[in-house]
Amino acid sequence: MTDESPSIDKLLKNLDHAMLADRHRLRRQLLELRKKPDEAKLAQWVTRMQASCDQVLARRASLPVIRYDDSLPIAAKRDEIKQALLKHQVLIIAGETGSGKTTQLPKICLEIGRGQHGLIGHTQPRRIAARSVASRVAEELATPLGALVGYQVRFEDQSDSNTLIKLMTDGILLAETQNDRYLERYDTIIVDEAHERSLNIDFLLGYLKTLLPRRPDLKVIITSATIDLERFSKHFDDAPIVEVSGRTFPVETWYRPLTLEQDEEGNRVEDDLTVDQAILATLDEIAAFERSEGKSPGDVLVFLPGSARFAMRRTCCARLSSSTPKSCRSTHVCHRPSSSESSSRTRAVVWYWRPTLRKPR
Repeated sequence: MTDESPSIDKLLKNLDHAMLADRHRLRRQLLELRKKPDEAKLAQWVTRMQASCDQVLARRASLPVIRYDDSLPIAAKRDEIKQALLKHQVLIIAGETGSGKTTQLPKICLEIGRGQHGLIGHTQPRRIAARSVASRVAEELATPLGALVGYQVRFEDQSDSNTLIKLMTDGILLAETQNDRYLERYDTIIVDEAHERSLNIDFLLGYLKTLLPRRPDLKVIITSATIDLERFSKHFDDAPIVEVSGRTFPVETWYRPLTLEQDEEGNRVEDDLTVDQAILATLDEIAAFERSEGKSPGDVLVFLPGSARFAMRRTCCARLSSSTPKSCRSTHVCHRPSSSESSSRTRAVVWYWRPTLRKPR
């Protein structure tokens, strides 16, 4: 054993203070120096080690003030989630829609010290969800989007070396495994909406299952609104389960058929309506109801299948807007592809907005 061996053994123990992404490379270089001591190379190694440790300290110093919305149902489970994350490598969270799990979990991870030695990766099934969740979390942490909180989707990467929380599609994370087999850039991975069970999600869950024994420092959180809890728990060696209640709002259903209406004697009261006419009639009915209840006018979303119908409704809404004063009514229309990339179907969404300009009757 050379004189350098004791110092190298000590340096090996200090690798836990470096960034996760640097540890493997630094450890390999240090073991090579143990076999072939070289003072100059050792000094260069110490410089690289110090730079990695300084990056950890900088990330720790950049942590924002973390505040929670206590009105969200997940707030009641916050302490339980923290303790489960500290004790276990994998955590299953079943939270209903509106529980706040998507936006609050990254902040809980930050609070227990995650995100300092590596990224907190948070996957979403769709690109629009990754962008919107990143924007929301950044807003709650009072930090610019793309700095401490960033996102990456296809052809767009709004993150940098200082990012602590990274939102992305599950396909992006799966693609990263090609160049980073052990996902060493991450110290925590949150797989959201696991109940959708897409090919990307299933591949990702299987990959994480084989990766966990090789990455004992990695924490994995799997969340879903509806999930087969026991099967997921058994898949990850009886991982603990935390159930969070949801927050619901009353929904009233009005059924408006397009078929013609008849009175009790069988006489025609109204002709069959086209979809365009039905949309306009429904909007007028909603506006009349809001006025009668003394409510402020709200927003209306109309979901339509097919790009052809989307174009027709766009023309319809344009006629609607042109027939009324601009100060009273405006219409915004957009469409996006369906979640299945292989499908040629599209989903059209029509926003109909009426500002509060009229006094309630």
